[in-house]
Amino acid sequence: MFESLSDKLSSTLRNLRGVGKLSEENMADALKEVRTSLLAADVHFKVARQFVDRIREKVVGEDVLKGVTPGQQIIKIISDELESLLGEGETQLNPKKPLKVLMVGLHGSGKTTSTAKLATLLKKKDYANPHVVACDIYRPAAIDQLEILAQANGLGFTCDRDSKNVPAIGRQGLAAGKSAAADLIIFDTAGRLQIDEDLIEEVKKLRDVVQPDEVFLVADGALGQEAVNVAKAFHEALNLTGLILTKMDGDARGGAALSIKTITGVPIKFIGLGEKVEDFEPFHPDRLASRILGMGDVVSLVEKAQENVDQGEAERMAEKLAKGDFNLEDFMSQMQQVKKMGSVSSLASMLPGMNNVKLDDNADKGMARNEAILQSMTKQERQKPMILNGSRRMRIAKGSGVKVVEVNQLLKQFQQMQKMMKMMKGSKGRKMMKKMQAMGGPGGGMPGGGMPMGGGGGMPSLGKW
Repeated sequence: MFESLSDKLSSTLRNLRGVGKLSEENMADALKEVRTSLLAADVHFKVARQFVDRIREKVVGEDVLKGVTPGQQIIKIISDELESLLGEGETQLNPKKPLKVLMVGLHGSGKTTSTAKLATLLKKKDYANPHVVACDIYRPAAIDQLEILAQANGLGFTCDRDSKNVPAIGRQGLAAGKSAAADLIIFDTAGRLQIDEDLIEEVKKLRDVVQPDEVFLVADGALGQEAVNVAKAFHEALNLTGLILTKMDGDARGGAALSIKTITGVPIKFIGLGEKVEDFEPFHPDRLASRILGMGDVVSLVEKAQENVDQGEAERMAEKLAKGDFNLEDFMSQMQQVKKMGSVSSLASMLPGMNNVKLDDNADKGMARNEAILQSMTKQERQKPMILNGSRRMRIAKGSGVKVVEVNQLLKQFQQMQKMMKMMKGSKGRKMMKKMQAMGGPGGGMPGGGMPMGGGGGMPSLGKW
């Protein structure tokens, strides 16, 4: 997400870091590059022009703050403008309970999966009893898909497989949700074109029946400027309260996110970053602006760790690491803890300075392969790696479907990590662990009390960089 824009902006900002004074002359070329970068990222031309004009107004004649270089100041100005462009401080949901949410969008935008993802995300936060209602009567297996997702994530579910009356299905689902004491009821609707008047009228009738507190358009982020046109059409018809941009992991440009709020006036409230239920998060303009400029998003990284990492396991691991007592069983536990937090690339994007580091496409496959190798070992072998002789390694390779050399590589990585752990044991190690735990929150929010990109053994063998 935003790799192309981030790379170009980072290059422009590097050239500005050594500037002694901000002036119209030395900013002209830089602002031209910023505008070109935005247009290349498929940002709407009006939005790009307004963005650059606002930066120019703030930069030219700006007094450089004492102790801050001009380069640092321009980065701060661009960061503030990016945050404003993305829609600062407007992501809060309506506080009503039960909260009724209507999901609308084009065919294939990801409404059904987003319905389950949104319910699951909010279940972890302020809503203990979410309920989803299947109102898509046109797409084959749409009802089955939502039911499977609801069962897998502990959500209430209502459908009527025999009815073709969408407003009636909505009314029935609303009643079922209320009788189940649901504090969140989400209505998944069929995909429709913004020019399909009959289907637009149908969803209007559904809206009138259920009286939603939030109307979310689920839009494919990879559509670029077309997503903006789609949002405008749906907003005129249904008076949207928020946007959910999906498939943002598959679009290196990200133009939709940078244009849609300004053009439509509708705030982005959530973004989808992958296929898994956990690859879905609230939209934070300030954090995304920071990511685009290569400054990372450590706050979101820590939040992911605190939500997904078992606290007791993290504390147990921190204690073992401090003692230098670390075996393959712990190695596998660390890997599984990190996997809960998301893909390698998504975690890397949250680390400062990682926007220009290209992770190998096989990084996640490498983690899966290593986990398969570890699971092909017996518990005794994981606890006592020294007994892994040649014949055992051959058996493990066959059992995990890899070559013996790959088993040896994993064991070599483990031995290197084990040496590092032994160097850290004692009072020096405990001090270091405390510092690492502080980065992850009380008790060590990160696995093993360390950062997940390798600090404290948090992420073994990511693959090639």
